[in-house]
Amino acid sequence: MVEKALSQVRVEDMRPEDVPEILSIEQISFTTPWSEILFMNEIFKPGSTPKVARLYDSIVGYICVNRVLDEGHILNVTVHPDYRRQGIASLLICSMIRYLREYRCNAIYLEVRASNAAARTMYERSGFTVTGVRKNYYTSPAEDGVVMVLRMTD
Repeated sequence: MVEKALSQVRVEDMRPEDVPEILSIEQISFTTPWSEILFMNEIFKPGSTPKVARLYDSIVGYICVNRVLDEGHILNVTVHPDYRRQGIASLLICSMIRYLREYRCNAIYLEVRASNAAARTMYERSGFTVTGVRKNYYTSPAEDGVVMVLRMTD
């Protein structure tokens, strides 16, 4: 259903009025979801670039990225469960890679649950490689975080 509509997905700036819809996706996606204040902080924080994936009038995914000097850090990428495995997360990641390249970032970092094989595969297809492990990085359940990096030097 969404595959045919992927060309209709628009990546746009996250706005304060988007947060209630984002929170509903966040709460059904994670055991330790971000709060409203965390999303609002990302919207207004210098160096932060939060985006939404909008299909028609609905938000189907979002990404939060921070930029510090010549590095980017992907903090959160989430797609509504009904729209997963349709290329939306990859679309969000690719849009952020292009954005960070424009700012001459040399690398983009992220953490992902060790057990999240689908996300790790998606990141690897986007050029990310494993660079380390953060022991017990996640809670509920406790789990290691795999640190991945995309080196963007030519």
